[in-house]
Amino acid sequence: MKNNTLGRNFLEVAEIVIIAFALSWVLRTFVVEARVIPSGSMLPTIQLQDRVVVDKIFFKWSGIHRKDIIVFRPPARANFAGQDFIKRVIGLPGETLEVKDGQVYINNKPLTEGYIAEKPDYHYGPVIIPQNAYLVFGDNRNNSADSHEWGLLPASNIEGRALFRYWPLTRFGALAR
Repeated sequence: MKNNTLGRNFLEVAEIVIIAFALSWVLRTFVVEARVIPSGSMLPTIQLQDRVVVDKIFFKWSGIHRKDIIVFRPPARANFAGQDFIKRVIGLPGETLEVKDGQVYINNKPLTEGYIAEKPDYHYGPVIIPQNAYLVFGDNRNNSADSHEWGLLPASNIEGRALFRYWPLTRFGALAR
C-alpha cells in the first residue's frame, strides 16, 4: 500500500513540474520575458546589467509609439546575428527625420529629449521612414550601434516593448518615455 502512495505522489509532483515548465515556456516565449542589459548603449536611462521586463504580446495591439523602448533583432545588414538589441523608438512610419547640429528633427521640428547621455555628434538623414519601419537610437547616442549606423528597423524585427526595470531594486520602476 505504501509503494502505491509513493508512486501516486511522484506522478503528481512530476505532473506539476511538467505543467509549470510548460507554462513558463509559453509565458517566456509569447507573453513576457525578463532581459539583462548587456551594453551601455541606453545610458543613462538603463544601466549595464539592469534587468527589465519585456512585453512580447500586448504591444502588438497598443502599437509602437515614439520614445518607447523596444527589444528587437537587428537587421541582417547590421552584422549582429543572434543578438537582440534594446533601443528607443525615435522615428515613426511616414515621418521625415534628420539629425544635424546635435539635434533630432522630425518633420523639421526639433525633438525634446531629456533622456540622452549627450547630444549626437553625427549627421543623419534626412530620411523618410516607410510604412512598417522605425528609426531607433540608443540614449547613449554617440556610443550606440543603432539606426544612424545601419538604417531603419523593419517592424517585423520587433520582439517586444520594455515595460519596467525590476533590478536593481533601488531603480525599480517603469521606464520613462
